[in-house]
Amino acid sequence: MVAEGTSPVLADTSRDKVWLLRLNRPDKRNAISNEMLQVLADQVRFAEQSQHVRCIVISGGETCFSAGADIKEMRDAGIEAIQNRSRSENWTVLETTRIPMIAAVNGICLGGGHELAMLCDIVIASNTAVFGQPEIKLGHIPGDGATQRLRRIVGKYAAMQMILTGETVDAQQALKLGLAAEVVAAENSEDRALEIASLIARHSLKALGFAKDAVRASDELSLSAGLERERRNIALAFTTKDQSEGMSAFFEKRQPEFKDE
Repeated sequence: MVAEGTSPVLADTSRDKVWLLRLNRPDKRNAISNEMLQVLADQVRFAEQSQHVRCIVISGGETCFSAGADIKEMRDAGIEAIQNRSRSENWTVLETTRIPMIAAVNGICLGGGHELAMLCDIVIASNTAVFGQPEIKLGHIPGDGATQRLRRIVGKYAAMQMILTGETVDAQQALKLGLAAEVVAAENSEDRALEIASLIARHSLKALGFAKDAVRASDELSLSAGLERERRNIALAFTTKDQSEGMSAFFEKRQPEFKDE
């Protein structure tokens, strides 16, 4: 457990196989600075290197997930604030990790914060959550992936409406659009995300990685190419010790003991 202080991300590693990463810039409404993004990416790298973390939950706390990119950084550095090599590499770490990630969203989830949530594999929204891409109101456009990912999630027309108007959608609208998997009471969103994470963490990290890779590949591949990826990944899964353990446990009527091998 990382003690509260000046770190823009607090890491709670006390749970078995589940890490909770909480955005920690409350005075800036958890605006995603380059430093925060760096710490987030570093934590994901550490989780990967630990070889025992099977799920990551990203939370913003009780009242705010994230208001978006750090406007002060953009004012001071211009485009370099959001288009620089380090930032691009850190987004890539979050996007490409094979560890499942869940976003627990309370309150506002806007701009770069929403782009972070869309990189997660599951979004649990509180009934106070508000989602949006308000960049157009500042005279520019989303720059951390929303023009591409939002369209793939909600379709062309809803994405255009959100991006071109800059207006937000509430939690129930987000659920209908597919921006959230569940809507729960505000006080329960983080707990529910951790509950789902614990269900995920029962399984083999190898299998979880193969499944996540196949599903996420469908965003970019044709159906035939996606099915080929699925066939490749299940063939790889069958080469693992965990697959043998899972089959043995099924026939022996016991819980499997996966070792991520």
